[in-house]
Amino acid sequence: MTQIPLRVGVDIGGTFTDVALTHPGGLASAKVLTDYTRPEDAILDGIHRACASAGVAPSGIAQVIHGTTLVTNALIQRRGAKTAFITTEGFRDVVEMRSENRFEQYDLNLQLPKPLVPRKDRFTLAERLDADGNVLLPLDPAELAQVVDRIRKGGYQAVAVGFLHSYANPAHERQVGAALQEALPGVSVSLSSTISPLMREFERFNTVIANAYVQPQVAAYLGRLVDRLAGEGIAAPVYMLHSGGGLISVETAAEQPVRLLESGPAGGAIFAAELARAHGIDRALSFDMGGTTAKICLIEDGRPKTANTFEVARTYRFKKGSGMPVSTPVVEMVEIGAGGGSIASVDAMGRIQVGPASAGSEPGPACYQRGGTDPTVTDANLMLGRLDPRDFAGGAIPLSPDLSATAMEQLAPSGLSGTEAAFGVTEMVDENMANAARVHTVENGRDIESFTMVAFGGGAPLHACRQCEKLGITALLIPPGAGVGSAIGFLKAPFSYEATRGLFQRLDRFDCATVNATLEEMEEEARGFLGDTSAPVTTRLTAFMRYAGQGWEIPVVLDQTRFADGDLPALRRAFETAYRQLFGRIIEDLAAEVTNWSLVLATQTPDPAPVTRAPGTAAPRDTRKRKLFDAGLRKEVEATEVPRSAMTPGTRIDGPAVITEAETTTIVTAAFTAIGQPDGALLLTRKEG
Repeated sequence: MTQIPLRVGVDIGGTFTDVALTHPGGLASAKVLTDYTRPEDAILDGIHRACASAGVAPSGIAQVIHGTTLVTNALIQRRGAKTAFITTEGFRDVVEMRSENRFEQYDLNLQLPKPLVPRKDRFTLAERLDADGNVLLPLDPAELAQVVDRIRKGGYQAVAVGFLHSYANPAHERQVGAALQEALPGVSVSLSSTISPLMREFERFNTVIANAYVQPQVAAYLGRLVDRLAGEGIAAPVYMLHSGGGLISVETAAEQPVRLLESGPAGGAIFAAELARAHGIDRALSFDMGGTTAKICLIEDGRPKTANTFEVARTYRFKKGSGMPVSTPVVEMVEIGAGGGSIASVDAMGRIQVGPASAGSEPGPACYQRGGTDPTVTDANLMLGRLDPRDFAGGAIPLSPDLSATAMEQLAPSGLSGTEAAFGVTEMVDENMANAARVHTVENGRDIESFTMVAFGGGAPLHACRQCEKLGITALLIPPGAGVGSAIGFLKAPFSYEATRGLFQRLDRFDCATVNATLEEMEEEARGFLGDTSAPVTTRLTAFMRYAGQGWEIPVVLDQTRFADGDLPALRRAFETAYRQLFGRIIEDLAAEVTNWSLVLATQTPDPAPVTRAPGTAAPRDTRKRKLFDAGLRKEVEATEVPRSAMTPGTRIDGPAVITEAETTTIVTAAFTAIGQPDGALLLTRKEG
């Protein structure tokens, strides 16, 4: 019999640090409050708790897989290194001028996000390349030496280098990088031609600046983590989940930390995708709600939707365009400030508003009894009977209903009672999430009612039924281990690397030799980062295409990784199929072109065992009654309470009901029925009529 190795997945969130441990007896998990000052302390605490639960020694752990919000938080809170930026003369204000798009057209007092690097810390060199990479103006070594000397005297900890058109020819950037490393060996240096070799200087400059800005902090943290693990007798290799949904070495993550921007949410998308494949679901809507944010992702044909750009640190009510766009491979999702710790308030018009500010883990919601006084979503759920104050987080965090009620009194200007205010808070956060899901599916040309929701994270099972009611979704899955879903997803991720290049090609002048040479280069890069592996490796090529004259492109996934002249009609058809799916029509007789390329190499992971749906004929044995506020009925009802362990395959319970477990609670509203499935999942379906 094959011995199951001990593997640990660790997800650091804004409120909780989640740990999932696979061991010979199955899966053990732990949920602890995140330590902001030393995140590795919470990781070790969670690992020890999970090992104790499983009855295994931490020294037996063979692999640690980690995802973190450290990069995102550092960018949002502006807690990075003192960074300098070197660019082409005349282009140092690109990161401040941004694009011509206004994310709020009618706001005359619009405040644009400030760049990470102030103008005084942005330096220029008189060099120039054209769009094909030809040198128009060579670098002057004397001028370069002067800039390096100014950076030395400025006491910078990191330097980002981004020249115009360097994606087509990295020679000048490499020359500057070599000079910096020779003169300033202790300073972190990031080159845009390495970090993000893609067209569009605004996004590329932002990306390399973000990488340089967080690199010293991330490298120091990862070094501390590896040392702490070794000090605890855990000599296992550490891998990081990158934003595209694959694993990379801790060394690669320290060099390119910008790839970790959405590492935690990406793990959740992998988790939901595997469940969708097991249940034969072609279209799934991943709904991940934790203590700070909620994330929504489309999953089709068992694969999360991906993109090559992402916007971080939005500053204007989480509105698209108000943040800092970066060009790095990422699982595409919409993220809003709607979590258990999201703070509720009353605006000048007497309306209840929720988020994006969060109480986090320090001090946390008022009911945590850790000094928090603001009313939060968790306080509202506690007042509505959806949480057990004695059994929250498996009893590790006792909750105080009295403190929640006191906090809710701050919403008194709305003229509502405590229960009405709590209902208003949950309805507002549910409507915010439902609106985000609607917009996300419409932007991708999809009908949301045709999707099955997969809900996980500490908060999602509490809100998922109400979300489905608002969205018209008739089926919902709550996976086993839902409370630590992202950490479990880490354990199911493949080793992968995504290489990207900017290479403009019009289809009517397509140069197959140039494209194939670039693709070979990309494949060598990806295999170099992937390293030696005995597992089979898959490849996926994506061309980012548009019609001539358009300002943005769409991803087109292709079947081949090399091209001949005879492949061009098929390339055009693939583009038109993707374009029609998004916009409902194509533009006849207009030239098409490719701007950027993406090549993903990933190890194959085993397909999940298919699940045969249980019909739901047995009633649960272990039940009791409790009061619960049903949002759909807008009144308090008597609900059946049952532990998750009692929902064995085929067990059925009609809503209103509460299904409890250590890391989360599933609310089954009166409109739904829950049935236990053979894989341990809960299938919730809408009652007819």
